[in-house]
Parts: sequence; C-alpha cells; structure tokens
Amino acid sequence: MLLYMSTGSPQHKSTPLHSVSVAGAVVREDGRLLAIRRADNGTWELPGGVLELTEAPEHGVVREVWEETGIHVEVDELTGVYKNTTRGVVALVFRCKPSGGTERTSAESTAVDWLTPEQITERMSEVFAIRLLDALDGHGPHVRSHDGTQLITTR
Repeated sequence: MLLYMSTGSPQHKSTPLHSVSVAGAVVREDGRLLAIRRADNGTWELPGGVLELTEAPEHGVVREVWEETGIHVEVDELTGVYKNTTRGVVALVFRCKPSGGTERTSAESTAVDWLTPEQITERMSEVFAIRLLDALDGHGPHVRSHDGTQLITTR
C-alpha cells in the first residue's frame, strides 16, 4: 500500500511515501540461513517486518527475528537495500548471527527452518532468495530494485 502526502506544490498534488522494512539474513556457523514460511501467503522469506517510527534499524532486525522465529541475533552489517517499486517498500537487510533462543513459529510464520543456499533458491522466489545470497557473498551492501516478482536490472 502506498501512502501519499500533500507537497503543497501546485504541480504535484501528492507524493508517494515509502514504507521501510528490515530483515535478518541470519547465518549459522555451518552456513545455513534462517527462513520462515509466512502464515499469510505460504511463501518462504527472511524474518523481518516494518520498522517502527522511533526504532533504529538494527534494533528492528533483532526484534523482528525474535518475534517471528524465537531466535536471538547479533547484527553484523548491512548487506543490501531492496526496493519494491510496485508497493513502495524499501527493505534493509542485515547479516546477523544467532546468539541464543529456540526455533518456534509465530502468528506470522507456519514454519521456521535453517536452509542451505541450494534450498533457498529452490524454496524462495528470486526477489527473496537474492537477499540471502547477497548476504553471503561479502560484496555488499547491494542495492537492487524489483517489482515484487522479478529483479529489475539497471544499465
């Protein structure tokens, strides 16, 4: 959902606002990555969600991963910025390492699993798989755009 704000300019009656979300690319020592199967649509994604207004991005990642998976994390670094051009959502993805807790589902997830990179590409759509794969490559932060289904390549 796009939100609009009046700019006061006669030429532009409204300007779309963006929503900012955060997600954790949680990497275990054995190289497996934490993923959830969403309760609302059944897709496999990274744990994450909308950043609260007064919340620092790193704190938002810790909170969202805990709420959705039961796993405590330590944030390492920003690995990517991903813009959904259809919905106006900008996602900040941080590589994290687990620091405790036990996997559990939540109201937002029907499954929590540690996946190999191969399983990620099998289970996730391109726009979510790339976020985890980018977090592994060590060449970030990556900046990418997508339409909700496919990556948009720029030239």
